[in-house]
Amino acid sequence: MEPEYYKGADAAVYEQVHGDIFNPIEQQRLRGMLRQAVESVQTGTRPLKALDFGCGSGNLTRHLIELAVYTVSADLSDDFLKGIWRKFSGSNLSDTLKLNGRDLSNVPNAHFDLVATYSVLHHVPDYLAIVREMCRVVKPGGVLYIDHEVTETYYEKPAVYMEFLQKALPCVNWRRWLSLVFDVRGYVHILRRLCNPRYKREGDIHVWPDDRVEWDKIEQILAAEGFEIVRKQDYLLYKAIYDLQVYNEYKDRCTDERVLIARRRKQ
Repeated sequence: MEPEYYKGADAAVYEQVHGDIFNPIEQQRLRGMLRQAVESVQTGTRPLKALDFGCGSGNLTRHLIELAVYTVSADLSDDFLKGIWRKFSGSNLSDTLKLNGRDLSNVPNAHFDLVATYSVLHHVPDYLAIVREMCRVVKPGGVLYIDHEVTETYYEKPAVYMEFLQKALPCVNWRRWLSLVFDVRGYVHILRRLCNPRYKREGDIHVWPDDRVEWDKIEQILAAEGFEIVRKQDYLLYKAIYDLQVYNEYKDRCTDERVLIARRRKQ
């Protein structure tokens, strides 16, 4: 999806800002989970055909192509889609799809072996409708992959999680503060935030405590659409600003994000 902050920006800017995504530790975790998702597909089709929903700069796309999966990268942003084409068209495993921001009406039923989305649902006002649409376009035996969405722990903030944040985060993030000082456009967003406390410069919603992504409802939809959960795992997201030693100390003691892999039953 195209957050306001990145309209007209290139992929390099997007990736530089998102140190919670584009760092070696998170990328290694993501690569391993996508491999599991690919190996869980039971459609009998080769090569597999995947939809990267809300592809952004091509985070999932790159890993899927490396796994020899033909990948259709879908987004609202023309700039992102052009970047995807420049980077991956030479692989012969890449295509792009412009999203309409409402549904997947331009995609036939049971069209993909794998549908994957990463850090997208919390930007979609009616994310449950999108989950239903993603289910619709998955083949029997195909897989739906949802990753990088916060869990209840993120809001409940148990003592061990708060202890981790206190130790892992720098006392003062000078790089962050300097970037804000020299970000002229940022002052406009500050004024907007003063007028509307729920305003966010990078998307429609951002999982506020009263409109969070509800995993139980997502699982209800999956069950109703004939999916079985292959793997559900909560994990502690590594961000580039974290102290790595502290992160390694706490990564098995607390969590704040979830990945879910579900397979559509064959009829």
